[in-house]
Amino acid sequence: MTSTGTLTASFTITEARYVGAKIGADLRMINSLYGRPTLTDIDDYTEEVAMLLRDGYLGTVDYGFKDTSSNAWKLRLRYTATTGGQLLDSRPGSLPATASVAGYGWSSYLTYSLKFQLLTTAQQAAVKDRLPISRVGTAEPTTGAGSIRSGHGYGRNGFGVNRDVYTAW
Repeated sequence: MTSTGTLTASFTITEARYVGAKIGADLRMINSLYGRPTLTDIDDYTEEVAMLLRDGYLGTVDYGFKDTSSNAWKLRLRYTATTGGQLLDSRPGSLPATASVAGYGWSSYLTYSLKFQLLTTAQQAAVKDRLPISRVGTAEPTTGAGSIRSGHGYGRNGFGVNRDVYTAW
């Protein structure tokens, strides 16, 4: 007797919110250390990530402090969407507590996945309309001399994000 079957992985909004909640925990730690982002913004960021992750539309999302005059990050948390393979599920935290961010503005920058890019313009607009954050097209902030720490990530059921933290010198 033999049997055959197909294994398909699905990623639910509950699992995506689990990953988003871990990002939210990082952002709450940043709030307690540096006073931003606001708690309301954190809730919106985590729901945005969950919705995009669930549908496979997230490329990367950055949060942090930047010099608006030079459009350069001073402290940046980058989350890159990943599936399978080397997926981690770390504890939130391990963030720099002494970054020099006084006088710099809070910012977030998001890129979409190839799957999102392959949607029609109308489909892309419909996805964006459902998100809790309305983003406008801007130039991606740059990084200069500094350090990047990676090796941290959050995942569930084969989907998630890898995190790196950039701190300018």
